[in-house]
Formats: sequence, structure tokens, C-alpha cells
Amino acid sequence: MSSTPEGVNAPPPPPGEPDPSRTQTLRTDLSERIGRGDSYDSGAGTGSGPANAQLGSQAQPVAAGPRRVRLAVSRVDPWSAMKLSFLLSVAIGIMIVIAVALVWFVLDAMAVFASIEELLISIGSEQFLELMDYVAFDRVMSFATIVAVFDVLLLTALGTIMAFLYNITAALVGGLHLTLTDD
Repeated sequence: MSSTPEGVNAPPPPPGEPDPSRTQTLRTDLSERIGRGDSYDSGAGTGSGPANAQLGSQAQPVAAGPRRVRLAVSRVDPWSAMKLSFLLSVAIGIMIVIAVALVWFVLDAMAVFASIEELLISIGSEQFLELMDYVAFDRVMSFATIVAVFDVLLLTALGTIMAFLYNITAALVGGLHLTLTDD
């Protein structure tokens, strides 16, 4: 700890370091406000800031309520968008495979495939009987798995491309503005 003699001004702090006397003043001001029960809102437009106190106006307590913060989403990281869209598309792909399996089991339990086969036999369509080979469970599940894999690839690529497009658009118009509150 360095000591300076009384009456001698200390040199200003180097650039990038906070002024210790200013920091202490802000801490004292904040602790006084907290002790009075005021909320700290940096004094912008409320009449309780340090600038208004210097003008001689009476400090007004700020009404208690949720704080509101207005933020703008100015950039979306494409790498994180890719990871998130990959995980979500894997979940959607799993749901597709499970949904197809459930629908196939329900249709089989309702004897829909047997009814279609009986209809084809009754109308004498021997060439259409080969169609029933394509609705076998293993073929349907193979097709659903192929669709799920394409879903994963396509949605991951689209999520990443959308992040890049959002970044370009946000650079032009400023991004998406949000107002957040703490209730």
C-alpha cells in the first residue's frame, strides 16, 4: 500500500484501471441508497441520481416493482446453433421412427394390411399383391430410418444457415430487441 503525504495529489490511475476514489464514492452512494431502502437505477430520469442531487433537488425513492431491461440479440453463434439444431433434429428423427412403428403396429392390429390383401385377391390383381411386400415392418422401418437420417442432416444444415442469415440481417437492422423483467 503506498502512502501519499497530506495535500499532495496522487497521480491519476493508469488507463484501463478504475479510479479508487471514484469507486469508493460509488460504493458509498450505493450503500446509502440500500440503507434507505431505495433501489439503484443509475439515476436516469428519476430525480434521484447524483446529477440531480447536485442541483439541489430532493431525492425521490424509486417505486418498488420488477426491473425491466431492454436487450438486443445482435449475434447468434453459428457453432452453437449447429449443435442445438443437431440435437433437436436427432430427437425429431427418433420421434419419426417411433411414430412410424406405432402407426404400423396399430394398422396391423386393426387388420388393415390383411383387408387390403383380401381386396386385391378378390379383384384378381395378382401384380398388386407384390405391393404388400413393401409394407412389411422391416421395409417400413428402414424407410423411416432413412427419412430420419435425412431429417438430421437437413435440419442441422438449415439451423446453421439460419444463424448465418440472422447475423447478416442483424448487422443491417440491429437485431431482435427484447424486454426482460424479473418478477
